[in-house]
Amino acid sequence: MTASAAQGFAFELSQFQQIVEDVLAMARNVGASDAGVEVSEGSGLSVSVRKGELENIERNRDKSVGVSVYVGQRRGNASTSDFSQTALEQTVKAAFDIARFTAEDPTAGLPDAEDLAGPEALALKLDLFHPWDLTAEAAVSLARRAEDAAMGVDRRITNSEGGSVSAQQSQFWAGNSRGFRGGYASSRHSIAVSPIAGKGANMQRDYWYSSMRDAMELASPEVIGRYAAERALSRLKSRKIATCEVPVLFESTVAAGLLGGYVQGTSGGALYRQASFLQDSLGKQVWSDHIDVMEDPHVPRGKGSAPFDDEGVVTRARQVVKGGVTQGYFLSSYSARKLGMKTTGNAGGSQNLRLTSRLTQPGDHLEEMLRKLHRGLFVTELMGQGVNYVTGDYSRGASGYWVEDGRIAFPVHEITIAGHLGEMLKQVVAVGADVYTLGGKSIGSVLLERMKIAGN
Repeated sequence: MTASAAQGFAFELSQFQQIVEDVLAMARNVGASDAGVEVSEGSGLSVSVRKGELENIERNRDKSVGVSVYVGQRRGNASTSDFSQTALEQTVKAAFDIARFTAEDPTAGLPDAEDLAGPEALALKLDLFHPWDLTAEAAVSLARRAEDAAMGVDRRITNSEGGSVSAQQSQFWAGNSRGFRGGYASSRHSIAVSPIAGKGANMQRDYWYSSMRDAMELASPEVIGRYAAERALSRLKSRKIATCEVPVLFESTVAAGLLGGYVQGTSGGALYRQASFLQDSLGKQVWSDHIDVMEDPHVPRGKGSAPFDDEGVVTRARQVVKGGVTQGYFLSSYSARKLGMKTTGNAGGSQNLRLTSRLTQPGDHLEEMLRKLHRGLFVTELMGQGVNYVTGDYSRGASGYWVEDGRIAFPVHEITIAGHLGEMLKQVVAVGADVYTLGGKSIGSVLLERMKIAGN
């Protein structure tokens, strides 16, 4: 058995490398002036249980070759899941034909050669691949343990939306006609559970999960289950509140959405289309003056770690916000050319962002943040998609807790919080030391000066 097969892959990386070389040669032969290709495969196992009964076992395995062909400044794309020579030739021909009949775009093209990742970037040890040799039976057992732990916390935990376990891995190799070659394997595993507390009209649901590249770093199913149950129980006897305008504290688990909104507003695609509430924000005050945001694509085992972006451009650590001032956008080669700027190596999105406040003290955990809130709303869940990234208008369903004298008074539900995202970023009063990482974004709880609450 080969090493790749032992790790759950059907192909050796060397086979992918050969496909890349073959496809690039095919593109040259049909007359392409430039070309890029990526070969990938993924595999995994997902299981779910509900009330102790097995609901679903799913195994996934897929593979793909994606080709981009350029004829001058015309671009065509095509893909196939068939790795045969004939299928690859047909895919290259299809991409070439699309390019020939596509309108010319002065900014289209591969990244400039000097921006592409070289041997130094490819040699980075980011430790992204940790295969989990998990059988379906073992996965079901883990999911049941998480759900059983939740159900056993209190008799008021009356039902469950289920427990789940997922083990996923993938590998790829990419190359282009300007000399870039690179690829690697990665993994991501998770355990989750969603219990329901109460009965009838007083039922409340919550959830918790753990997600890591290395399964050995996952929280235990019992810890996940108990915490999910405690969150659901704490929401019992929720009530509405009167419409008001008060300070709002975002739990660290939902605060990442504010950072995500900022990334959306400063991404090249939105900027060159002039469809951003943060248009022309480079060098301007966007956040409160005590806020810094760092991007580090090279964090070992990081969810957003990568030695190069989706185009093969080398990634680098940088400060994107300093003292509340925008230091740089999130640009691909294409969007950078549209804006008359240089790529930032962000084709595919941001990479391991960390927001910090210069005012944060080591003891500023949740209890201290609630004291700073004093009287207002503590938000633990947001619902809906009510954010307009063109205008910055923000309106979302929410639930959480009403806080009086720095302590939780009672749970709150069926309310809407509203404001303007641009103003919200400038009204950050404090950021907690209770840092939580959601995907590639790390942030503590965030206290905003004021927001409108629509209630009774």
